[in-house]
Amino acid sequence: MIKKQDAHIKNFSLCTLVMILCLLYLFPIYIVLVNSFKNRAELYEDILAPPLSFSFQYYRNAMERMNFLHSLGNSCIVTIFSILFITILASMTAWMLVRSNNKLSKIIFMVFVTTMLIPFQTLMMPLMQEMSGIKRYLGIPMVDTLGALVYMNIGFGASLAVFLYHGFVKSVPISLEEAATIDGCTAWGVFWRIVFPMLKPVTVTVLVLDVIWIWNDYLLPSLVLNSKANRTIPLSTASFFGEFSIQWNMAMAALMLTIIPVVIFYLLSQKYIIKGVAAGAVK
Repeated sequence: MIKKQDAHIKNFSLCTLVMILCLLYLFPIYIVLVNSFKNRAELYEDILAPPLSFSFQYYRNAMERMNFLHSLGNSCIVTIFSILFITILASMTAWMLVRSNNKLSKIIFMVFVTTMLIPFQTLMMPLMQEMSGIKRYLGIPMVDTLGALVYMNIGFGASLAVFLYHGFVKSVPISLEEAATIDGCTAWGVFWRIVFPMLKPVTVTVLVLDVIWIWNDYLLPSLVLNSKANRTIPLSTASFFGEFSIQWNMAMAALMLTIIPVVIFYLLSQKYIIKGVAAGAVK
């Protein structure tokens, strides 16, 4: 009896602790949300208090100032094409590395894993010098174009995607591939008809992780994209944070507009994240 009471008290304490940690984690989102409806006087008076009235005026003003629909289109283009190429190239690479299973494939895989440990901040200046050199000597526009940003996203996202796919491909029975080959299927057909459909869980995981990363990425787009016409959502949101003044209420509204699409996408796909990451990491 005493042991049951102790277990109930322990579970209640753990649940309470988890609830408190969740509330602390969500507290910044609460501040952004309530202050996106306030005027500047209300905001400076008390940032924690709820707004006196709920008006979407600042959302409309923020959308006009950041050219929201145009920036949304740029973010969608960059995100969709980056993820499309990362998914296709990384899944093919991981499949070939697993099936080759020789020293060279193991070395290549270790190179992919090692590059995951290199901070982007140590690469960004040499990267931009290389991209400027390509534009100068080869005439290929690698700066201030959405295509250049997609190209760089593919490079930076390939390592994690290959790592996840590599673990998952090991669970695909090679006998299925051998049977398809005996029936006359080519290597191209084996991959797209047999292997890739069986990689659906880890593919969804790669999609979710890369959407969150690319959609919210600010540092790399700020280095690559210079003109207003090519701004993505995070760059447009940054325009509210001036050097000498910040329009906090409109900035809060812009931040809410920025995170709403990715939150919706995450809620629709969250069940695949843990399952896919665990499967890809353990197998």
